[in-house]
Amino acid sequence: MIHRKLAALLPAMLVCSAGLALAAEPDANALKNSGALERLSKKAGVYNVSPTGKAPGFVPDPSWPQHLPNNWIIGQVGGMYVDHHDHIWVYHRPKTLSNDEAGLEGPVAGAKNEKGVPINGIGQERAYGPVADCCKAAPSVLEFDADGKLLRSWGGPADPGFMGGKCKEEDGCIWPNGEHGIYVDHNDNVYIGGNAAGGPVRGVARNVPWMTNTGGADGLILKFDMNGNFKLRIGGTPTGPASNDTTGGYKGTPLLYLPADMVVDPATNRLYVADGYGNRRVLMVDANTGKYIGHFGAYGNNPVDDAAARAAGPWMNDYTKGNKKPAFFRNPVHCVKIANDGKIYVCDRGNDRIQVFDKNSPDLGKACNNPSGEAGKCGFVAEQFVSEKTNIIGTAVSMNFSTDKAQSCLYIGDNANMAVYILNRSNLQELGRLGRHGRMPGEFQYLHQVSLDTKGNLYTAEVDTGKRIQKFLRYGPTGCSGTGSTTVGGVLTAK
Repeated sequence: MIHRKLAALLPAMLVCSAGLALAAEPDANALKNSGALERLSKKAGVYNVSPTGKAPGFVPDPSWPQHLPNNWIIGQVGGMYVDHHDHIWVYHRPKTLSNDEAGLEGPVAGAKNEKGVPINGIGQERAYGPVADCCKAAPSVLEFDADGKLLRSWGGPADPGFMGGKCKEEDGCIWPNGEHGIYVDHNDNVYIGGNAAGGPVRGVARNVPWMTNTGGADGLILKFDMNGNFKLRIGGTPTGPASNDTTGGYKGTPLLYLPADMVVDPATNRLYVADGYGNRRVLMVDANTGKYIGHFGAYGNNPVDDAAARAAGPWMNDYTKGNKKPAFFRNPVHCVKIANDGKIYVCDRGNDRIQVFDKNSPDLGKACNNPSGEAGKCGFVAEQFVSEKTNIIGTAVSMNFSTDKAQSCLYIGDNANMAVYILNRSNLQELGRLGRHGRMPGEFQYLHQVSLDTKGNLYTAEVDTGKRIQKFLRYGPTGCSGTGSTTVGGVLTAK
């Protein structure tokens, strides 16, 4: 029998992608009688459920989002965030669209490849104009409401007139070549980052019309208002990592190197940056000026030892030697989030773990030495491994909290094992999982982002060939409680 609370979600699911309601009663009955909703919940809902804990249930909404206008399509999604209006902000990579996906992208005036053939903005040959009837790259920044309706769109080279208009290099605005990380603060400021280094950008040659950063690697954070008007740049275009830099960026701001994520603490207006794919730290700056406040590495260590981390090699080098407490973040330091109780959560993806810190610790971000990972020292609180034996690309890719008062659930996205782990935040124990490898609703192909709205609905985004955003409707409890597995992730016993 279909769970009554799950069945109550039918009206939300019976909305077509164009936003037109279907005939409610006949279609609802047909869906119930066919068993389709029950099969969808069983295939794509929460599994590996703890018998001694409680957590929300989820079912994917296959109709979300609604169709994009203008024959637009999105590429890999480098960032996603649900703001305090319950609006979903998506930050994607137009240059990652394949030739057939960007079939309607015509040649850029005067642009040709080395063979003299006209090309589009991505560098794909367009000798005779568009190659198909669909599609074109959407602007890099998209804002949706909870029903999946597009509200705003702006930014990047796919937005005609934006480069050199709202984003002028003489004002300090350099659009990243590899879009990564988006955040909207309590004052509706929008922050974006980038993670493209030298050489080709995700398989796309750098000498293409849509290349925006010609000065070096993406070592910057940009701040805009909600309509894409540029406000502030932090960082610059470095040639390599420097995890202890404090003033080497634009107008004396710190120089980042391939930052991945960011969050603002509304109580202090401090911006915390997961820095990132090249650097190995969490950077703290003033969100209004971009000026340096502090930074810290794994276990709160500061300064950060880039050389030792590089010499140590990949995570499995340490793991096979029995060293399960590396005293440094491994690249990428992929996310940073702040809970209402003052705890800071960091995705140490390269080490298959998350770490927790106390924002109120007077030692956090200052010179401090904690190589053994002692809790209560240098602002360090705790850590939890996430599928710790994974030997590809790292695991902990994104995190977020449930929106009950205690923020009692911690949701961790795993980019290697294509799952979202549901943890009791109070004990960091796994209560269940959501998602598997695949391309059907509720499955993931390179899960990359996890965020939640105030109703507890969960949103995900994918990179690589996934290039997709999904919504999971919550039912049942709003928060998490009880006990589960102390080991997060790992191979499940077949049932």
